[in-house]
Amino acid sequence: MGTDTATPPSGRARPRRLGATERREQLVLTALRLFGERGYRATTMEDIAHAAGVTKPLLYQHFASKRALYLELVQEVSAELLAALRAAHARATSRRELVENGYRAYFETIVHHAEAFRLLFGRHAPDDPELLGAVRAVEREVLEVVASRIPEELGDDHRRLLAYALIGLAEGGARYWVDSARKGASSAEDVEVLAGRISAMAWGGLRSIEIG
Repeated sequence: MGTDTATPPSGRARPRRLGATERREQLVLTALRLFGERGYRATTMEDIAHAAGVTKPLLYQHFASKRALYLELVQEVSAELLAALRAAHARATSRRELVENGYRAYFETIVHHAEAFRLLFGRHAPDDPELLGAVRAVEREVLEVVASRIPEELGDDHRRLLAYALIGLAEGGARYWVDSARKGASSAEDVEVLAGRISAMAWGGLRSIEIG
C-alpha cells in the first residue's frame, strides 16, 4: 500500500497509511483484544473493523471470515507459547531448573500478552465445535510438552496426571494475575513473582515423588 506523507491545505500532516503487513498486524492485535475481552460470539467483524479504524471490506480483504480470523489467532498464540516452553526446557540443566524455566516462560508469555491468555484459557470459550476443538488442541499440545519432561519411570498415566496438575497451577496463577494484576508492578517483576511462587509450589510436590 505504501505510505502517504502528503500535507493537506490545512498544513496538518495526514496520518501515514499502513502497509499491508502492518495493517494485518494491527487487525490481528485488535481482534485478539476484543475476542479476549468479549469472547467469540459477542465479537463481530464490524466491532473489529470499528476498533481498528478501518472499513469492513478492508478487514475482509485480510480475513475471509470471523472464524478464519479466530483460528489464525489461536494458531499464532499457541505457536508462540509452545516455542517458549520448548526453548525454556532446552536451557534447563536440572529437574528443578526445568520446572522454574517452564513456569517463567509461561508467565512471560501471559504477562506480556494477557489478551492471548484470555483467548486460549479465558471464560468466554467459543461454543462452536470446530473453534473449541482448536483451543482444546492447544491444551493437549501444552500437556504433551510438559509430560515429555517428566521421568518415564512414572508411567504414562502418572506423567499425564502430573502434567495436568502442573498446567493447572500455571493457568490458575495466570487467571489470578489477569483478573487482579498488581498495581504499579513492572512486567518483569510480575513474571518473577508468579514464576517464583508457582514453581516453588510445584517443585515441592514433584521432588517428593519416588521414582523407581
